[in-house]
Amino acid sequence: MTNEFKNQDLEILVSTMNRNTLDFLIPMFPFCHFSDFSILIVNQTQENKLLVSDFPSIRVINSFEKGLSRSRNLALKNAIGKIVLIADDDVVYKKDFDEAIVRAHHRLGEKAVISFCIEKTNGLLFKKYLAITKTNLSLMELFNVLSIEISINKSVFDALQVKFDENFGLGSTFEMGEEAIFLSDLKEQNQQIGFVPSVIATHSEISSNEKFDFEQRYYIQGAFLSRVLKTNYFAGLITKLFFELKQKKLKWKQITLAISNANQGKKEYYKLKNKSNA
Repeated sequence: MTNEFKNQDLEILVSTMNRNTLDFLIPMFPFCHFSDFSILIVNQTQENKLLVSDFPSIRVINSFEKGLSRSRNLALKNAIGKIVLIADDDVVYKKDFDEAIVRAHHRLGEKAVISFCIEKTNGLLFKKYLAITKTNLSLMELFNVLSIEISINKSVFDALQVKFDENFGLGSTFEMGEEAIFLSDLKEQNQQIGFVPSVIATHSEISSNEKFDFEQRYYIQGAFLSRVLKTNYFAGLITKLFFELKQKKLKWKQITLAISNANQGKKEYYKLKNKSNA
């Protein structure tokens, strides 16, 4: 088992769109110059709007595809770091975030993935996190992990046939849930997903309720639950409805419509799955 990592072994995988300058990296690293880190940028763009790097530590792939999960997969395929960190172009990293990540991978050993905490711009935690380190998150706990909280042990990951499901994520048919599906696929292969309560970055708060209306959310949830829970879809949907009622995110009079939209998402997911298997 090899877990002798150095800070230089960390590579940051940034997904972005339509960039023709590296200036967007400047606010991501307010405590130093971005070239101090190893960064791989996947820039989804057009042929007449290419991004170029003059820094040896900053690699760029200009991609003419669309979809966040496609961007993530292309980055993972071309990553060279021993530890890779999933990133978006609007994350602001904390000083010594790299040391916290490397230290966690030393401490927890050969985990496929270790997740961390992020803050909102007001300095409060982005959401409710576990208060202590955990060596193996449960499936339900994985559903709450964000892509930008994820660090990956590349040597463990490369031995597995796991990718982000390109039917899910921004720019795809179902625009949420790609990170939970990715992690649940790893868990299906008996991989442990660890968690360390260290804050590594700041990110603005945008809830799914703001991005998607009620009908869209349940349409996507129906596809997501079908993908992850399979034959336990209905039990998962009932659990989802119960918690949203309890948290007053859902009204009793909306239940029938919620179920209808979820079932539509389930139907569309299986249509896409059968088409890809044909």
